[in-house]
Amino acid sequence: MSKKKHFGTDGIRGVANKILTPELAMSLGRAAGLWLRESGGVPRIVVGRDTRKSGPMLGMALSAGFNSAGVDVVSLGVAPTPTVSFVARTGDFGLGVIISASHNPFPDNGIKLVGHNGHKLSDEVELIIEGLMSDESVRPTGGDVGSLEQDPTLFEPYLAYLQTIIPGGLHGMAVAVDGANGAAYGLAPEILRRLGAETFVTGDNPDGVNINEFGGATKPDTIQALTQSTGAAIGVAFDGDADRAVFSDNKGRLINGDRTIGMWAAHELAMGRLDPKKVVGTVMSNGGFEHFVASRGIDLVRTPVGDKYVSQKLTELGAQIGGEQSGHIVFPKHGPTGDGLVTMLEVLRVMKESGRDAASIYEDYESWPQILVNMEVADRSTWNDGELVQSALEHATKDLVGHGRINVRASGTQPIVRVMVEADTYDLRDLVAASVVGAITKEAGGKIYSRVDLTHALGD
Repeated sequence: MSKKKHFGTDGIRGVANKILTPELAMSLGRAAGLWLRESGGVPRIVVGRDTRKSGPMLGMALSAGFNSAGVDVVSLGVAPTPTVSFVARTGDFGLGVIISASHNPFPDNGIKLVGHNGHKLSDEVELIIEGLMSDESVRPTGGDVGSLEQDPTLFEPYLAYLQTIIPGGLHGMAVAVDGANGAAYGLAPEILRRLGAETFVTGDNPDGVNINEFGGATKPDTIQALTQSTGAAIGVAFDGDADRAVFSDNKGRLINGDRTIGMWAAHELAMGRLDPKKVVGTVMSNGGFEHFVASRGIDLVRTPVGDKYVSQKLTELGAQIGGEQSGHIVFPKHGPTGDGLVTMLEVLRVMKESGRDAASIYEDYESWPQILVNMEVADRSTWNDGELVQSALEHATKDLVGHGRINVRASGTQPIVRVMVEADTYDLRDLVAASVVGAITKEAGGKIYSRVDLTHALGD
């Protein structure tokens, strides 16, 4: 397969107006429109964006490109990624387009395309679209030029669907919300209020530059403090495009993706609804989480890091839930991608049905000590060729049998090797990590770039 020039693993991202320019956006819109018409799809697309200042600029350029290919554009304005996916797969649209850089800092932006089924486009289709970006052969005129309109009423079916997750409502429950000044800043409090919950909200005043700046899913200290100070039953924080959510218990402790999956699966099992008895995580999922679900007869199936791998494995297994420590959780019955608002409501539903409070969810299990050391190396393709590194890795694997695990992988884009060590004691974890890091330092020109204790954190 040829190498893609613009598309990465999750659409196109870059600094807006420098790497991701209006000219590139217009060319992409035109090419995607041409592909849509040539493939026989409905020549009508829906587009939504997060709150970044550059969003309208890129949106207008994209729309102009689609219109020039004879494709109609319906804009939602500010909308979460999962909302666009929902509208695309339930409405008369050939594509959904999301303008967002998710958890990235505000100067960045991104463009992601999803098909009529709500799934991300395949690598093959992205290559075809890139090949059409210089095609000037088709130029509709007159009435064949595409139109542009806004239709905020398209939010209503999505909100109505969300309400069905908790048909009895949330009367009497207090929920703290951090919208990250991003795409969920309005919809998350709105659905909670419709369900009758009392809300305490922060991160709901976007100004175009403060997305993800003071809180959100990547900076959970904000929601942890708000939940504790308000006395809310639980707190929830979203990332910039609201496809992930993490939680705080009423004592201000972080409930990450592992704990979310664990509590949900254990509850559904107890209710006789977990079939098959499997959940999907990644190589970063904590050993304490794995032992917790295993103690209930539930298998944890691991994938490489990345929500697309989680989604693929869920489809393969027919499993009902999977995700990452970061809070990117996929419920296949609700949709093919992560949806932070769905995750929030599923957690609240379980709390309501089970009568459990958030603190007891946090205390389901004790996380195993886990550390991630990112190391700069001279060459990420040869870092493990030497005998010293090979020996250290072999000894580490033997030392951790029955007591933990090690995962060492080179970055696909940077001269960095990521060393993750997990063990049932801090001493064993740190001893093994020091041995492997030391070998990489001596033999592969390694230098520590960062060291993160992941025991009670979000993973990468």
